[in-house]
Amino acid sequence: MSRAPSIDPASLGKVAVLLGGTSAEREVSLLSGTGVLAALRARGVDAHAFDPAERRLEALKDEGFDRAFITLHGRHGEDGTVQGALELLGIPYTGPGVLASAIAMDKVMTKRMWIAEGLPTPRYVRLASDQQAREQVRVVPDVLGLPLIVKPPREGSSIGVSKVGGYSEMQDAVALAARYDPDVLCEEFIDGEEVTCPVIGTGADARALPVVRIQAPEGAYDYQNKYFTDAVQYHCPSGLPADEEREIQRIVLASYRTLGCRGWGRADIMVRASDRRPFLLELNTAPGMTSHSLVPLSARAAGISYEDLCLRIAASAGLDSTDRHND
Repeated sequence: MSRAPSIDPASLGKVAVLLGGTSAEREVSLLSGTGVLAALRARGVDAHAFDPAERRLEALKDEGFDRAFITLHGRHGEDGTVQGALELLGIPYTGPGVLASAIAMDKVMTKRMWIAEGLPTPRYVRLASDQQAREQVRVVPDVLGLPLIVKPPREGSSIGVSKVGGYSEMQDAVALAARYDPDVLCEEFIDGEEVTCPVIGTGADARALPVVRIQAPEGAYDYQNKYFTDAVQYHCPSGLPADEEREIQRIVLASYRTLGCRGWGRADIMVRASDRRPFLLELNTAPGMTSHSLVPLSARAAGISYEDLCLRIAASAGLDSTDRHND
């Protein structure tokens, strides 16, 4: 990763770190936002915490904020809604714009776009709210095989996700996912290694950071292990063969550009053990920035400190309208 040009903290103006929010991932968002806030202040940025669950977004304009660093996760954070409000307020923000955020938040829509572009992603069945009767649910394994994954398509952080090993488990797994989303995504299980790869930048200047290989106890990379234990091992450098790492970075960059992302993001991938083929699972447009998070780990391997990473992301804040005008 080439060294970024020097960034004058004063040039960023007054920065709001959006954290907390109202989604199921509020707890993680508070951890991410607290870390980013401390990092920006350590670099001399005039940064302030702002929780949209407690204050109206219009206050950002009233209080003279010049840009927003979004560390909100999940709905009303990385689904295009906050991005749209900030567009209307004219306050530049970090991460992808309205359309890219909305598409990336919906794993089904994301898959449709990736498939249209020939990018590899596991086979899937979408169960709409009126397609979850027992007789419809029980035939899904006939299509996808067993085991399979059941998840809410518009949540993150492994919330509401189940690994189904038999027909008898399907109904409970669908019911759990449906608690978080009216639609349910059933996905082919890819047996292999889980990896993740961040991207920083926009368009032709976007660059993939080093791949992180994830080793979870018994393969359980769930909400608890992601954020609140030290049981998971993260390897960066990944230890993968160089050609595998390059291929993962290639498809991650393609997936990022296909969705129209800018600023930063992180794609999650499974590498199938049988043939070492990578499959895209999802793209996070406001990735975690906690002490357990993977973008800072990857950035460190590329020679970018946590504080400089936060500064670089903050400096990339923009507006859809401005980007379109400059294209």
